[in-house]
Amino acid sequence: MNKFPSLKQLHYLVTLFETRHFGEAAKKCFVSQSTLSSGVQNLEELIGCQLIERDNKSLVFTSTGEDVVVRSRELLARSQDLMELSNCTGDGMDGQLRVGCIPTIAPFLLCDLVQEVNRLHPSLNLLLREDTTSNLLAALRNGEMDVLILALPMEVNGMHSQVVGRDAFKMVISKHQAEYVSVPLRYADLPDESVFLLEKEHCLTDHAVSACKLTTKEKINPFTATSLHTLVQMVANGLGTTFIPQMAIDHGLLDNQNLVVVEPPGQEAYREIGLVWRPTSSRIRTFNRLAEIVQGLL
Repeated sequence: MNKFPSLKQLHYLVTLFETRHFGEAAKKCFVSQSTLSSGVQNLEELIGCQLIERDNKSLVFTSTGEDVVVRSRELLARSQDLMELSNCTGDGMDGQLRVGCIPTIAPFLLCDLVQEVNRLHPSLNLLLREDTTSNLLAALRNGEMDVLILALPMEVNGMHSQVVGRDAFKMVISKHQAEYVSVPLRYADLPDESVFLLEKEHCLTDHAVSACKLTTKEKINPFTATSLHTLVQMVANGLGTTFIPQMAIDHGLLDNQNLVVVEPPGQEAYREIGLVWRPTSSRIRTFNRLAEIVQGLL
């Protein structure tokens, strides 16, 4: 009879990979260090190869160990989806729902979303996380998140997605500089290195550059900001111009900043807002209802 690893053993291994410390991993798993160590060792014996190289001061995962961690995360996520089958009864709008959102959407949507969910579905508890697209997608695959609110288009690597609305891009410039810029705006009229963007970790940069047809690299300043608030402050101080999503403007990001909003060159520029979830999840009714609520807010 074939023997299979237990989910508990896989959980021990994944937690150890994340912490790189037996003691910390044991605390997170609520077991003793010896129990966790034995569980990982039994897993190695069951699989038939070394997963971790140990010494008195450190541990290193072997290449096989890293592969097992990847597959273990997938199995743990699928087992979680299996346990959520109990939520298929009723409308699915109860219990906990772990929602991830990117930083260029979260400050301008999540507060309204929580209030609306509390009003319409008080039995549903939203657990929120703000992070970059790549980190959130990794957390979704690993079963750490249930659904994400992202800017699309984006490669979601086999996950399901549903577009719920559009968010237009605008360009902002200081009132002083606006006196020297003709409207409609042309990139050719802007000084070199006068367009400021977010760091590459933020997908808004790629979306804005693509949607707004900015193809002249000489216009882009090499400095990159970590947040929309930083971009606004730089533009307000007369350093150049940038792209800001409409939802941020509607929520007061430009208030009292002495800035002028202009349309980007070319046709209407926008990003799509969408929900993303695992195809194995059984909470499709919950996600569809959440999509309706987000669509209404947008």
